Order: sequence, then structure tokens, then C-alpha cells
Amino acid sequence: MAGPVSGHFETQTGAACDADTPSHDSEQTTSDSALTALIDAPFRLVRPLKQTVPFIFASPHSGRVYPESFVRQSRLGPVTLRRSEDAFVEDLFAAAAGLGAACIAAEFPRAYCDVNRAPGELDREMFEGALSVNVDTPTARVNAGLGVVPRIVRDGAEIYRERLPPDEAAKRLSHFYRPYHTQLLRLVEETRAQFGVAVVIDCHSMPSAAAVPDIVLGDRYGMAATPALTRRAERAFERRAFTVGRNVPYAGGYTTQLYGHPARGVHALQVEVNRALYLDEERIVRSARFEDIKRRIGEVMLELTALEPALLQPNGGNRSQPGALAAE
Repeated sequence: MAGPVSGHFETQTGAACDADTPSHDSEQTTSDSALTALIDAPFRLVRPLKQTVPFIFASPHSGRVYPESFVRQSRLGPVTLRRSEDAFVEDLFAAAAGLGAACIAAEFPRAYCDVNRAPGELDREMFEGALSVNVDTPTARVNAGLGVVPRIVRDGAEIYRERLPPDEAAKRLSHFYRPYHTQLLRLVEETRAQFGVAVVIDCHSMPSAAAVPDIVLGDRYGMAATPALTRRAERAFERRAFTVGRNVPYAGGYTTQLYGHPARGVHALQVEVNRALYLDEERIVRSARFEDIKRRIGEVMLELTALEPALLQPNGGNRSQPGALAAE
């Protein structure tokens, strides 16, 4: 098995801006330094100077920079507002760059903008006027309050004191959602161009419960990843004394569905880590076991990224005609 790559890696923060990304809203951002910082750098990208494996690790829900304006809009206290966070998950998977893989992590909180949702998963009733963005037919997630602009945190508490201005949805999609997915798509395309295949490991944590194992792997019941990848991940976790489940209760979210196309040589696997393993869930701080769990996950990552790329090639696939991907 190959070991960690030698040499250095680079960390980048910043937006993946394009012509459709608006500039700062001066009235809102001049009084909100956290929001200004997030608009300038909505995600953190850590990658080796030379990528040596076709893996990308993504942490969409571990952001913990809360805009001051968002906190003022909320009826919740600081700890309760953080209940939706996959707290410190980007740190649990921090070995990625040292193993020759890329890693992207959102800096903004999930309770503010959830990039593991479709952009049209919006609840019109949350806003005080008509929206200027496309709104899909409400899904079960939207009806439950867990759309791209969430109405509740994970324990069911309502976030907002009152309805939001109608332009708020467009701003969050433009400043946070689209830059994150633009960069993730760029990583997928660059990785596939280099290796012929690409793997997105979407990293999450889940609330503890008696019936929940240590790890849940979600491949959308085999639709988003080749069985060889899921089996390798399952066995690697089990060899480090983790209990592992597949697809229940988490089969994979929007990111897994969007990027997971094994027939095109692009695979997506969602990894959920039980928070009881590493987190004081009441105070949302690292527990005494954090470093041990991080070490064991790093060993899993080493074994997983050593998977032979030939096993990730589509059956009968043509590397010169990989098919198109879309960020949304």
C-alpha cells in the first residue's frame, strides 16, 4: 500500500467567482465583518502541489463562521444554532492532502446555506415577498424545514424570528452555494482529466442514537459509486474497529446524486461519522477521543485512496468520451 506523498501542499481560500456572481451588498456587509469575510472566502481548498490519487474529499457542513446579521435574525442561542453543523469534520479528514488528494470545506454554516441541497429546494413561506430565483416543487426536505436555506436546525428548533427579505435567497445562492459547487465541479473535472476517473468522498457527521452504527456509507444503493469503492471503504473502516452500515438511514444527499455517475467514471460516496465517537454533542467541542478517531480515519483514507484506478473505470467506458457534468 502506498504511503503519504512527500513534499508540500497548498491551502487556498476564496470564491470561485464568475460573471454571474454579484459584488458585495455594501449596506449589509459594511456592518457585518463575518459576512464580508465569508463572501471573500466561502470555502477552503487544500490540495497537494501534485495530485497523485483521483480522490476529492468534501466537507459541506462543517463551516462555523456565522454572519453577525444571521445571528441577529435568529431566535436561537449560539450553541443551539450550531446543532446542524457537522462540527470539525474537515479536521477529521485533514489527512487528504498529505495522501495526494484534494479537499474542499465550506466556511459558512449549514444552517445559513446548505450546499447538499438542490438550488431550487426553497420554502417560499420563509420569505416576505416573491423570489427572483427558480423554486422547485417542494420536496420532503423542504417541507421538513431543511431546504437550501434551512428553516430549522437539526433538533427541530425554528431558526428565524420573522420572514426573510425576498432577495436573501438569491444572495446566499450567489455568494455561497454556486462558488462551492463551481469549485467542486472544477476539482472533479480536473481529476478526471488527469486520471480518467474521479471520486468524491462527501464527509459528514450524524447525531448519535442507539441504533446508529459508527459509520454509515451512502452510495444511493449502488447508483452513485462502483461496488468496489464501497466495499473498500467498508472493509477499511471495519479493520479499524468501526461498526459500519450502508445507506440506512443516510443513502446519500444531493451532492452524491449530482456527482455520482459511475458510467462516466465519476463516483460519489457519502461518509457519515457518528458524533458520539469524537464530539461532546451538548457543548459542540472535541471530545477526549477526537485525536484517536482522527488517526483511525486517516488510516482508512490511506487504504481507500490506494484503490487501483482501473477498478473505478466504467465497464466498457471510453476515456476519450467521459460525458458532461453539471454543477446544478
